[in-house]
Amino acid sequence: MEKRMTQQDLLKLKPVLMALAISLALTACAVGPDYVRPQMDEATMAPAVFKEGQNWKPAQPRDLMADGKWWEMFNDAQLNALVAQVDVSNQNLALAEANFRSAVALVQSSRSAYSPTLSASAGASRGRSGSAGSSTSSGTSSSSGSSGGVRNSYTFSLTAAWEADIWGKVRRDVESSQASAQASAADLAGARLSAQAQVAQNYLQLRVLDAQQQLLDDTVQAYQRSLEVAQNQYNAGMVAKSDVIQAQTQLKSAQASALDNGVTRAQIEHAIALLVGKTPASFSLPRSPLTAVAPPVPQGVPSMLLERRPDVAAAERRVASANAKIGVAKAAYFPSLTLSASGGYQSSTFADWFTLPGRVWSLGPQLAQTIFDGGARQAATEQAIASYDGTVATYKQTVLTAFQEVEDNLAALRILEQEAAVQGEALQAARQAVTLVTNQYKAGTVSYVNVITAQATALSAELNSLNILNRRMAASVLLAKALGGGWDGHSLDDLGPLEQQSAERARGLKENAALR
Repeated sequence: MEKRMTQQDLLKLKPVLMALAISLALTACAVGPDYVRPQMDEATMAPAVFKEGQNWKPAQPRDLMADGKWWEMFNDAQLNALVAQVDVSNQNLALAEANFRSAVALVQSSRSAYSPTLSASAGASRGRSGSAGSSTSSGTSSSSGSSGGVRNSYTFSLTAAWEADIWGKVRRDVESSQASAQASAADLAGARLSAQAQVAQNYLQLRVLDAQQQLLDDTVQAYQRSLEVAQNQYNAGMVAKSDVIQAQTQLKSAQASALDNGVTRAQIEHAIALLVGKTPASFSLPRSPLTAVAPPVPQGVPSMLLERRPDVAAAERRVASANAKIGVAKAAYFPSLTLSASGGYQSSTFADWFTLPGRVWSLGPQLAQTIFDGGARQAATEQAIASYDGTVATYKQTVLTAFQEVEDNLAALRILEQEAAVQGEALQAARQAVTLVTNQYKAGTVSYVNVITAQATALSAELNSLNILNRRMAASVLLAKALGGGWDGHSLDDLGPLEQQSAERARGLKENAALR
């Protein structure tokens, strides 16, 4: 008997098995366009070389290419220590890392659609029908001894369902979420690079301000001596009182400039504290002489930007994600095939709940197709196409911006190097002028106005030299950032290590928070 029942069941299940075989065969296709990286048009394609780098031979620092620690090219141990704290404490980086973990979880959520869903349910109910003796619902028998149409129902069931990915909707959705996760990983790399660049730029500016503070302090001392000379000349009756007043005015102005420099330095120090995740009250950088020098210019070709710039990589991955969503939208035009099976027990008495007479089951495919939706699917498809076109435009604009940033900073470094040489000559001449005019004033051959003019010119030349140095340092940092900072876009091919690192860091942050 059992064997005959099995054969009959197999014959009944033949249409279901055929539908399953057909659905598995059709899962090889996927609607929607296959992704191709957008090509820059002829007017905006990547040039062979950078325009601003044609007339000189830039060097190639190893640190920028080898391990990505581009900031080490400044040879400053304090800077290296500060940049190392960015990965640990920067909150913007923590936000980008959380967004990345969320994107990775979305990939897993999309992949779950490949698997069938299994659900269980159990219930018990007691109710009364409209007329005595009639059954309350399909498949529910009345309990013995019930009166007045009051009936009990006990149910338990397991249900499995699987939607065949005939038109590639799930695959396109997974493709889209994977590309989004890669874009999020590139955003994380971009946030890290941006924070590192801000730390480096602010730190180098801080050291230039320290050098400027030392210059202003030395200037105050020099002006104090000039005031003493003018006072002695006045006491000896050799000069007028106006010389003393002019010297005092010059001294007070220099003292005010020295104090004002402290305001800017404090603000820069506070900015660095924020970048390394500390409060300004718990962070300080003592004054120190500037030891870093403007590094050699890193070598790079325009096509490398497409692989080494995190923002370019993120924009390109978002194009891929938007392209896959077109396939998801187009899959809605086609019917969906769902295979479902359920089995369980249903009885009107608790004692007979899990018995063979109460066993129920069902198995079969379901084909569904939307006939009319008022243009909703067409609108969704057009929206997906428009979104794709928008990401393509964003990608191309990001590439053009990358070219501009590199060219800007190459030009800045080239021109500032020439300006620094000319300014150095002007500074030497100004220093000599101060020495000559001061000696002439002591000899009584020139007025004190000449001394003030020479000293003001020398101070301006000193400050201009430091300003040019600060701009050269900033341009070096910005060029390293514009070239991607040594980051490699091929790291997006395998997000596993980055995912594990982010998860471990998140656990560490939670443990530290619990300890506090």
